[in-house]
Amino acid sequence: DPSECISLSSPQDRPAPRWSVASESGLHYGSFGNSLSSLTPNAESGPAAPSRRDYVAVAVLCYINLLNYMERYTIAGVLSNIQAFFDISDSTAGLLQTVFICSFLLLAPLFGYLGDRYNRKYIMIGGLIIWLTTAAASSFAGQFWLLMLLRGLVGIGEASYSTIAPTIIGDLFTGGKRSVMICIFYIFIPVGSGLGYIAGAGIAAVTGDWRWALRITPILGVVGLALLVFLCPNPPRGAAETLGEGITEQSSYLEDVKYLLKIKSYVWSSLGVTALAFLTGALAFWMPTFLSRAQVAQGLRPPCVKEPCDSTDSFIFGAVTVATGILGGALGTTLSRRYREKFPNTDPIICAVGMIGSVPCLFIIIFVASASIPATYVFIFIGEWLLSLNWAVTADILLCVVVPTRRSTAEALQITVGHLLGDAGSPYLIGVISDAIQASKPESSDWSFQSLKYSLLLCPIIGVLGGVFFAVASLYVTGDREAVQRLFEGRVTHDTPASELNPNCSNPLQNLLIVLMSTPHVLPERVWS
Repeated sequence: DPSECISLSSPQDRPAPRWSVASESGLHYGSFGNSLSSLTPNAESGPAAPSRRDYVAVAVLCYINLLNYMERYTIAGVLSNIQAFFDISDSTAGLLQTVFICSFLLLAPLFGYLGDRYNRKYIMIGGLIIWLTTAAASSFAGQFWLLMLLRGLVGIGEASYSTIAPTIIGDLFTGGKRSVMICIFYIFIPVGSGLGYIAGAGIAAVTGDWRWALRITPILGVVGLALLVFLCPNPPRGAAETLGEGITEQSSYLEDVKYLLKIKSYVWSSLGVTALAFLTGALAFWMPTFLSRAQVAQGLRPPCVKEPCDSTDSFIFGAVTVATGILGGALGTTLSRRYREKFPNTDPIICAVGMIGSVPCLFIIIFVASASIPATYVFIFIGEWLLSLNWAVTADILLCVVVPTRRSTAEALQITVGHLLGDAGSPYLIGVISDAIQASKPESSDWSFQSLKYSLLLCPIIGVLGGVFFAVASLYVTGDREAVQRLFEGRVTHDTPASELNPNCSNPLQNLLIVLMSTPHVLPERVWS
């Protein structure tokens, strides 16, 4: 009976898909209807409008992210003081960042796994408590080994937050609004890093003790903890795309990893993020020290042999990092939103241009520092500005090509690989190369500068590799985004067998019509007309 087939158009007589395609048939990568942004339970209703509480939650997450990176780079702002206090070499000093990042990356997969399965808010609260406690305790360390141990424990706490917070934003917003919120969140990476230099150097200068520099973020973090407890929600996974229903499918961790490794744009962009982490980690840790030694080599200041050391370069470098982070992050997101409709692979291309464009600046910084400090700062500004184009854009790529139930795992895996092969080893590696070069000649202030200068030449090479990785990712990102769309169109799709639609309906043409009605994008608009 044909009426039995037609009756399938009502929800009572056929299984209702959990997601259906929005009214737009031409969905572009990154547009308001991008990826999962256009997939809602009701094709007519569209994505739910964010509430005021959603914006408050993002503000809280941004505040904690700011403190996260302030704490991480406060050490770099007072590195000369720490080296003078403990009387340690460059390679030993580089271990401070390496130990921190190693513990960070070892726990990131665990928190990614937990974040895809359990209450994300509780996980962040627990991690934040560990972070604040160990960060405050590290300021009382009287032995270098104890300082390293406590820095490692700080990484455990921060791993819980960094892997989960972006996924909460992804579940509160969709499309263009999500891009803007992610941009704001990731802008606080360079802003927090820059403020870490400034706060660390400033507090050490005012108090005359570098230990007080390590206590400022735990104090401010108590406020962040209270805000997180009372103002941050734990939205259902995929809530923004499904009008609050969320997605509840579960899978094993091994299945999640296999799924992610099949997403070529995710793999190549993760390699690009790794190169970016290597580059920024090395520069962030060593650049203030490099600039200080350059001025000693020029005779502009005496060498630091006893704390407190001159912190001028940490102040200036921190201010430059803050400014370039805001300008670069905003420009990257603006370019992405403007051109992604016309060029679907815009995001990885922006990242590639930023990485490769920074390479000439890095060469100029390294070789001009011995002649002109002002000119060096000009190219530091340009180079950091180009690198900052990537922060928010790389996160948007991940959110668009990975399904909501696996985003925490994707964040964790990207963080693990990025830190393991990136900034976990780059500060230490630069320090080892510097020490090896320095050992080839008698110790002097000029040779100390030259050895660090030559070791930093590794950074432009990594910058080129990162640009290539992002360029390769641009070849696959559009197809991977479309694969996510197809996966979440619902149980009734264009390749669903007719036998699964209604066992009482024997007319294949009417079954085909029902399938096409549930997936209008399968046929061009002119055919429907």
